[in-house]
Formats: sequence, structure tokens, C-alpha cells
Amino acid sequence: MGNKSSLLLRAEEIAQIQEETGFTPNQIERLYSRFTSLDRGDCGTLSREDFLRIPELAINPLCERIVHAFFEDSTDDRVNFRQFMNVLAHFRPINSKKENGLNSREEKLKFAFKMYDLDDDGVISRDELLSILHMMVGANISQDQLTSIAERTILEADLCCQGKISFEDFCKALERTDVEQKMSIRFLN
Repeated sequence: MGNKSSLLLRAEEIAQIQEETGFTPNQIERLYSRFTSLDRGDCGTLSREDFLRIPELAINPLCERIVHAFFEDSTDDRVNFRQFMNVLAHFRPINSKKENGLNSREEKLKFAFKMYDLDDDGVISRDELLSILHMMVGANISQDQLTSIAERTILEADLCCQGKISFEDFCKALERTDVEQKMSIRFLN
């Protein structure tokens, strides 16, 4: 109420973002308020450093990969509000099984796959899987155990016997996983 950040979004911008992302106007305004509070330079965009100041993100072992996702479609080192919302939309809960927006099962799986595909070549290699596992568990598991987990995961998921996990392999491996629930954040109503 009286928050200057909510006044900077025009009704047509809110309607466009709602159409693209499925967020409600109230959620958009509240997320815009959060966005502007992170914008230290007050220039309408966020830098990687702005993201790294988010305490909940900073403690996440995949912090760097998550931040990378926000900048994937950016042509420079800054993200505007619309780009910010399009990434967040992947984590919006699905309201119906027929939903096909940025938060659909397939889009959530594509987003998750990209977290593992470090070199963006369309497959997850043993080394990429090892890197992600190392980010997630740190020094809590030995290198031999991590290697064993990575090799076993690829052996089980790699349906084409290429020694790598394709997106199709990834989807098949997760077909019994409730991705819609696990990749959803309850945003403010």
C-alpha cells in the first residue's frame, strides 16, 4: 500500500506478465516490490550480485546454477523484471494437469535438465553430473562414492547407451516423480 514500486508497473504491463506467466496481478505487484528492493542500482534491472544477496538463494548449494538460469536469455549481465518473472514462472504451482505455460511439467523438466547440463550441449555427461553432485553434497561424500553414484545414474538413465543422459532419458527417469509438486514454490497470494 503506498509502495512506490507497485505504482511503476502499468496495468497493461501487469496484464502482459499475467498472460505470459500465469501469476495473479497481486502476486506480480508483490514480486515487483521484492524485485525493486533487490535492485541496488535502482535501474530497473538486477545483476548477478543482486541475486547473490538473497539469503535463501545464497545458502542453496546450486546457487550459481539457479542464478545462471535467470541470465540465460539475457543479452547482457542484467535481468529486467519481465525476464525475472519468466524464470520464476517455472516454479509456479500447476493449477490443472492441462496447463501448458512456463510451469507445465515439460517446462519444469526442461528447466531442471538445464541445471545439470552445464555446457548447454543438450546432454548430461558423467563429468557434469559429478560437478552437480559435488555442488549438492560438498565434502560430505567421498569422490569415489560420488563417481559411483554418477556412473550408476547414467547407466540406469541412459536408454540409448551413449554414456550420457539426453533430455528424453531425463524425462523417462523422472516419469514417476511428482515434478509439478517438487518444482513448485507457493508464492504470496
